[in-house]
Formats: sequence, C-alpha cells, structure tokens
Amino acid sequence: MDAALPRHEPDSLIDALDHEPTEVAPLSLGRRLREPRTILSILVPLGIIAFFLYLNRDRLSAVPELILQANPALVALAFIVFYLGFPLRGYRWQRLLKETGFAIPLRGSTEILYISWFVNCVVPAKLGDVYRAYLLKMNSRASLSRTFGTVFIERILDIFAIAILGLAAGFWSFRSGMPEPIRLVFVVGIVVVVVAAIGLLTMRNFGRRIIVRLPLPSSVLELYERFEEGVFGAVRLRHLPVLATVTGLIWMTEGLRLYIVVLALGFSDVTLGLSGAIFVALIGSLLTAIPLSPAGLGFAQAGVIGVLTVGYGVPLAEATAITILDWVISVLSIIVLGAIVYVVSPMPRGMGRIGQQPATKSAATPV
Repeated sequence: MDAALPRHEPDSLIDALDHEPTEVAPLSLGRRLREPRTILSILVPLGIIAFFLYLNRDRLSAVPELILQANPALVALAFIVFYLGFPLRGYRWQRLLKETGFAIPLRGSTEILYISWFVNCVVPAKLGDVYRAYLLKMNSRASLSRTFGTVFIERILDIFAIAILGLAAGFWSFRSGMPEPIRLVFVVGIVVVVVAAIGLLTMRNFGRRIIVRLPLPSSVLELYERFEEGVFGAVRLRHLPVLATVTGLIWMTEGLRLYIVVLALGFSDVTLGLSGAIFVALIGSLLTAIPLSPAGLGFAQAGVIGVLTVGYGVPLAEATAITILDWVISVLSIIVLGAIVYVVSPMPRGMGRIGQQPATKSAATPV
C-alpha cells in the first residue's frame, strides 16, 4: 500500500478511496461539469424554479424592487459575517487533522475547504467533501481515507449542531404556538440526531467486525481502519468542548447572516427575530445537503420560503426576496469567488506543497 503507484485520474471521486497512492493527479472539474448528470442536476431545479416564478409572477413582481432597496451596508455586513465562518471551519478541520497525526497550516486548511465548498456549489452529490480529502492528498502525504474520516466526523458534528441549535431556536421562536408543518420539521431533526448517534456507536463498536465478516478484499479492511482512525481519532474527549464551541460559532454565523439580511431588506411586516433567523437558516443549510443538485439548488430555497411563509407568516414576495438575497451571499458569492480561487490556487493542480512535518500527537489510539 505504501509503494508508489502510477499517477492517474480516477473515473469518479469515490474511486480515489480505492487505493492510497503516493501521488495522485489533479482532477478535471471542467470535465465533470460537462457530464450529463451534472448538467441535469442544474437544469432540472432551475426549470422548477422558473415554473414556480411563472405561476406566481403577479405576486412576485415586486421582488426585484424589494431586493434593490436593501441597505448596502447591512448586506456587506451579512457578507462579512458569513465569510467569518470559513477561518473557523478551517481551524476546526486543522484541529481534527492534527489529532490524526497530520499538521496543516490554517491558511492551507481554509483554502482547501473553501475550494471544496465551491465544488459543492457547482457539482451534485456533495462531491466537494470527497474532493477536499483528495486535494489534501494531492498536496501532501496525508492518508486519503483517514482524511476523509475527518471530513465525515466534521459533518457529523455539523448535523448535531444544526439539530441542537435549530431545535433550541425553534422552540424559543414558536413558544407561543407551533404550526403542524414546523412540528414535523422538529420530528425529522430529532430522528436525524438519533440515527447519526446510532450510526456512530455502531461504527465505533461493531464497524470492524462487520467489515471483517463481509466477503471483501483485505485492502478494504485496511482502508476502513484508516477511515475509522480519521473518524474517532480526530475527536478526543478532552477536545470536545473546543470543537463544540467552534462548531456552535460556525452555525451562529449562518443564523446571524440571515438575520442581517432581513434587517437589510427592512420589511416592516416581518418580525423574524434572531431565534427565527437561526432556525430558518439552519433548515436551509440542512437542505443544501440534498445530493440531487449542487448546494441543494431548488430544495433549499423552497424549504426556506416554505418555513418563512408557513411558520412565520411572511408574505410570499418578501419571503422570496429574503431567500434570493441570502442565496446570493451564501451560494452565488462562493461560485464567483470560488471560481477565482480555484483558478489561482496551486492546490487543484497539486502544486501547493503542504509541510510534511507530522503533528506532535499521534492518532494511533482512537477514542
């Protein structure tokens, strides 16, 4: 497994986990953008959105004017608050990697993470998460499967944070009465947390036993062991308070961004409040994980508009304006700025050599 293998580009990002090459070649994002499934994943949601806009064209005719009337200073503030989340995410991933035995500068972890977000915004199936591990492998000697384990546990931390913060914000926001559709959202959130917790416990206690009993090559077991080291070696009990605090701050930036967007639009008939903004923003973030379209295109917007109109009684035009402006900041800006970073960064070409010094602590014994 440690011998040098020929450089090659796998047919899919998942194929990259089938081996641990010393060197890997850069992936062609342009080729993946030209794939029919990628094109369909963008065109179909756009068609549905266009159809929705056409059906409600009279009620939504004022949306462009509402957006143009937004306070530029507050829009800029929402943009800044959103982008403050990236160094926090980079710091969290840096800590997770360090616990698995690999040290990476904060700038490197943040840059790779931002590029992976760009990929998630233009390619479906959350392939940006796998691409993040692949980028680190291209630019260092980090284990691909172990790194993917850190990305996986990071997503689990996000799921717990979204569910806990969302439930808390929702309970406070709807303390005077909860609509039935919102109650269903709460049930789904609780189920997601329970399923994630059971999945982690199963992996921790029985994962290796299950893999051993399956008719799989020994190389798969070796890859799984590295992956499990990344998952459980990255999160040590003594570091959980710091990780939980950073994760909470990350998702507070999401809610604060939406809250500022609402303030920027200045709707007198919208009384969302900070707790409501956090709840709606976290629902939208959760829906971006739907793998059928890039960044949950169509699904996330429909969910946010639905919660705003059904849960908070926001008129359709105002809800649509809030959703579009928030999407411009949280998705469109990543597509635009991320494309620039993707072009100028040496990381996607495997030329951003990350220091090879190991972390001070080894992840040989996962917790």
